[in-house]
Amino acid sequence: MIAEPTIAEPTISVIGLGYVGLPLAIALAKYFDTTGYDIDQGRVAQLRDHHDRTNEIDKTTLARTALKYIDRAEDLTGRDIYIVTVPTPVDEQSAPDLSALTSASELVGAALGTGAIVVYESTVYPGVTEDHCAPILEQASGLRCGVDFFLGYSPERINPGDREHTIDRITKIVAGQTPEIAKTLSAVYGRVTSGGIHLAPNIKTAEAAKAIENAQRDINIAFINEISMILGRLGLSALEVMEAAETKWNFLPFRPGLVGGHCIGVDPYYLAHAAESVGLHPEIVLAGRKINDAMGDHIAGRIWDLLEMPAPRILLLGLTFKENVPDLRNSRIVDIVTSLRDRGAEVSVHDPLADQDIARDMLGFDLTTELESGAPYDAVIGAVQHDFYRALEVSDISALVGGEGLVCDIKGMWRHLNLAEKLKTWQL
Repeated sequence: MIAEPTIAEPTISVIGLGYVGLPLAIALAKYFDTTGYDIDQGRVAQLRDHHDRTNEIDKTTLARTALKYIDRAEDLTGRDIYIVTVPTPVDEQSAPDLSALTSASELVGAALGTGAIVVYESTVYPGVTEDHCAPILEQASGLRCGVDFFLGYSPERINPGDREHTIDRITKIVAGQTPEIAKTLSAVYGRVTSGGIHLAPNIKTAEAAKAIENAQRDINIAFINEISMILGRLGLSALEVMEAAETKWNFLPFRPGLVGGHCIGVDPYYLAHAAESVGLHPEIVLAGRKINDAMGDHIAGRIWDLLEMPAPRILLLGLTFKENVPDLRNSRIVDIVTSLRDRGAEVSVHDPLADQDIARDMLGFDLTTELESGAPYDAVIGAVQHDFYRALEVSDISALVGGEGLVCDIKGMWRHLNLAEKLKTWQL
């Protein structure tokens, strides 16, 4: 007989304290007895010292939260709800990499007690929670899924650096293995967010919803990127054309550029994997990925053609995958650097937010720390719209190229400066 839990005030553990897990755990800790677990002991030590290296949570909030940080597996035992928020990247062949999810499931399974609920927030393709994670949980726990413990899924919607669409304001999709589990999870997440709960009919529907959210954005950006290539060949500014087109009420305001990070540049591959598993080749989804993955080399090629010199010295400003965040995961800025270096350029990279050690260990880049050091560069590339770079004046930028080099404004962040009056410029 199935004995579904009725939990008035559940105890909760969040597994993984990155961009997704930490804000969620802190939000939950306002209402429930909550622990936050991370395998990285250094990360846990920093959080205990009120430092979040992702810059998502400020020191004051970290100092005041009731969240208890743990890094020992034995401290996970006996919780009512486990929420898994570990990364789900792709491998070198762009296939889903579920290794972190597998390890987290083994970890949670070893701690499971009768009546517990395991919720996954990690992005997956439909079927992963029930077909991949459930057997791992059963094996590690010796319990029966759907009888002794239960599953839930609530896809994360954290947008790094976004101070408007925070965990306490967004609509949360919630799905449970049974109607009672869905009801319990809706009540828990409903305490956290004012954005409301959308109750999905089943776990696979919720998994699919997450997969298509970012795939849709990826395809829209791919269209704009292809348009920018066409307009560039026609001698037109893509940004100026977009601004004109956006005066129509139903034109979608996407911008050309690089598509990186741990969501938009990854999730379409999970959707493609699911399609291919049922014998369907996803033409549009993969076409969008092909265009966006090639954008870095396209930008490097345009810059190289404009420079018309054999071994230019180039300064690239910004390495993180998006503005005002320190996250280097899946940054496509790397493609520009690699492509320019392969052509023979000497490229220096600067980013005031990126961690020097992580950049070296993860990407093999030694970041330059000073903008004024050395002789003027032949070109400067504004690659990421950090506030630090947006605040630069014409004189600052001109000094970097000796008053006569090339200024490449990929994001259009310096358009208001009228650089073209004094310097040679290029933008998408």
